[in-house]
Amino acid sequence: MATSPRLFAIAGGCILAFYVGYIFVERGRAAVVLKQTTEESAIPDVAVVTPIKSPDKVSLTLPGTIDAWYQAPIYPQVSGYVKMWYKDYGAHVKAGDVLAEINAPALDAQYAQAKATLASVTAKYNLAVVTLQRWQNMGKSHAVSGQSVSVAQANEQSAKAEVDAAQRNVDHFVALEKFKIIVAPFDGVVTAREISVGDYVRNGGGNLTSAGSASELFTVADVHRLRLFVSVPEVFSYILQPDLSAKVSVPPYLGRTFDAHFLTTARGYDPNTRTAVTEFTMDNPNEVLWPGTFASVAFTAHNEHSHLYELPTSALVFQEKGMQVVLVKPDNTVHFQDIVVGRMADTSTEIQFGIDSSDRVIANPPADLLEGDKVNVVVPDRGYNQSGFGKSE
Repeated sequence: MATSPRLFAIAGGCILAFYVGYIFVERGRAAVVLKQTTEESAIPDVAVVTPIKSPDKVSLTLPGTIDAWYQAPIYPQVSGYVKMWYKDYGAHVKAGDVLAEINAPALDAQYAQAKATLASVTAKYNLAVVTLQRWQNMGKSHAVSGQSVSVAQANEQSAKAEVDAAQRNVDHFVALEKFKIIVAPFDGVVTAREISVGDYVRNGGGNLTSAGSASELFTVADVHRLRLFVSVPEVFSYILQPDLSAKVSVPPYLGRTFDAHFLTTARGYDPNTRTAVTEFTMDNPNEVLWPGTFASVAFTAHNEHSHLYELPTSALVFQEKGMQVVLVKPDNTVHFQDIVVGRMADTSTEIQFGIDSSDRVIANPPADLLEGDKVNVVVPDRGYNQSGFGKSE
């Protein structure tokens, strides 16, 4: 019985020694794991892609604006008050249809005065003609001097000139009197009416707005055909060929497309946007499309750069020395490769020089990556890269 406490002490010491040894072993193992994890974490994980060839066809969608075939803002040529208007918004008109009448009493008075002046100078001219004939008859018999005959002839010519001037003035007012009637210049639709009965309109200036500027009386648009204007970026200007066509979508007709055909281009770029204004024509059966409509214009054309490679735009690295991509070499170290880029889009960019189809390019290089760093190539989660570029493990 005396040995029992001693046995318990020995057993407890063994257990304590075993526990202390276990703690030291686990701490050593944890240190090894921590070192290994730290070293692995120091190597960044990257996803890589391989370049792909540019497609044979290029598809491009750009915004555009639909405009009338002809569109004319109509201003008055006489000053006065609107007596009556006859055509409202959306009215279909023929060339020569009366749109409005202007009451211009001041013009009427000037016209009457011009006619009275013409009558007065005509009477004076007739008297000068009779006087000249008398002086010429007397000159034949040498009853008067030749100078007197010459004076009478000059008076007749002067009176004739006054009659011609007065007649031109009357013709001027005859033309202005016709402008009291506002007519449609061509067949079309009234897209704007900016006057009401009693409004004062000014010669050549239309109706005065609250800001003091002039506005047109009417706007008439010919919409049997339409013009489509699209600003095409400089890098895609090669698609502008005479046989180019486009599919046009407009908000009022979802799911329906309209055909547009190339007409002409500005042959010059806007220095602010680097685009060229390009004009297309569109048929407008039943006048379903309206001028001023926003259009989404889809082009499909031959890609003259189909021999080039493409990469995701996110793979580009912008450096002071120029554009680069980061390649992963066979030993999983990185190399910053100089490239020359072509057309750039939101998701992909053409590479003119600097890469090959076998290159492994980091899809989204970390900002702290340096030349020669080692990386760990991983397969990204599903859905991370759905751009269609070749993927490498």
